[in-house]
Amino acid sequence: MADALGIALVGCGTVGSGVVKLLREQPERLTRRAGRVLELRRVVVQDKLKLRSVEVPLHLLTDDFQTVLTDPQIEVVCELMGGTTTAKARVLAALAAGKHVVTANKALLADAGPEIFEAARNANRTICFEAAVAGGVPIIRALAESLAANQVTAIQAILNGTSNFILTAMAERGIPYSDALAEAQRLGFAEADPTLDVDGSDAAHKLAILAQIAFGVAAKPHEIERVGIEHVEAIDIRFATELGYAIKLLAEAWVAGGHVALHVAPVMVRKTDMLAQVRGSFNAIQLVGDVVGETLFQGPGAGMMPTASSVVADLIDLAVGRAQKTFEVAKLWSKETRGFSIEPSEKVRSRFYLRLMVIDQPGSLADVCHALAEQGISISSLVQHEAPEGNSLAVPLVIMTHYAETGKFRAAVIAIDRLPAIREPAVSYSVDD
Repeated sequence: MADALGIALVGCGTVGSGVVKLLREQPERLTRRAGRVLELRRVVVQDKLKLRSVEVPLHLLTDDFQTVLTDPQIEVVCELMGGTTTAKARVLAALAAGKHVVTANKALLADAGPEIFEAARNANRTICFEAAVAGGVPIIRALAESLAANQVTAIQAILNGTSNFILTAMAERGIPYSDALAEAQRLGFAEADPTLDVDGSDAAHKLAILAQIAFGVAAKPHEIERVGIEHVEAIDIRFATELGYAIKLLAEAWVAGGHVALHVAPVMVRKTDMLAQVRGSFNAIQLVGDVVGETLFQGPGAGMMPTASSVVADLIDLAVGRAQKTFEVAKLWSKETRGFSIEPSEKVRSRFYLRLMVIDQPGSLADVCHALAEQGISISSLVQHEAPEGNSLAVPLVIMTHYAETGKFRAAVIAIDRLPAIREPAVSYSVDD
């Protein structure tokens, strides 16, 4: 059998603890599948005496990252600390020292992918990152290897378990957003500061990575239009249910010609669609390939052991030698182009849900229809529950449109919001059919 694969972990939080647990509890299985012993040689932490959820032998713990760089028996550095500043410096240092890198850091890849991948190529080393998107769902390997015969033409994905948990709770139990968020925090699905999850940033980081693999475009997270779930209201969830839809936070990529439109936003999905049935904290990625057609990958998108599963799978691939060959051929985040460029999402055609709070008086509906017609947008259906006789207060008016360009729909909404009969800013969602 070949020599052991020496491994160092940088960071031993939730994911790092799971990797330690898996390496220590399943050595025979992992050795059989890797063809080599996966030997944990160092665990770099800030505080060696901190209590952890798994037992780490004291002789493996160190607060000196330099000991990793100078140990010739360490071949792989697993960066599991998160963040971008220190993590980036350590990844670059590991590559320069001749180490392969495994990372679960989606923010680092999305922000600094070109720089660190170029550094890896210059050092003739490999970067593996299966755990960076969708936790235990093997979507990176599927895109890069299993679907290599395809050109992906569309991606629709639930990539943030916190948001999906909150939306599921609101829809199934009728609880308000604030209560659903508090429950997610209590159960460990949401951080004390959940901003990056609920405002769409986390999903945008992951979509940037998928877009690089699928289309070769290097989209910075701030270049991906995103809308979070903070303002999703119970009334719209009720109307969505009445119309046969569920609201999901989707990360989407749409191809038209040589252009790719990327965005993250709440979307109304038909209840019969597989994505609509993804509940709780699970993630799911629906891909359309020009050869295979539509495929769906679903599973736990975060957590100690699901994410550790993906990290250790990368270690096995490195031990076998598969990862090195795939990395060399894929040329991710390189200057080579595959002919795709990023297009503003305004050009994407969609159906739309539009909810207005309108004073129930003659001419109100005609004014709304006129604003839509001026942008060439036709109405598919309309829902207005009867208001009490003589009630001058605003009542909800829900319009479902036919397909229209996003930019033209937004222009119509701006015009509608200026109408004197409209009492609150319009609420709208794209509709996936």
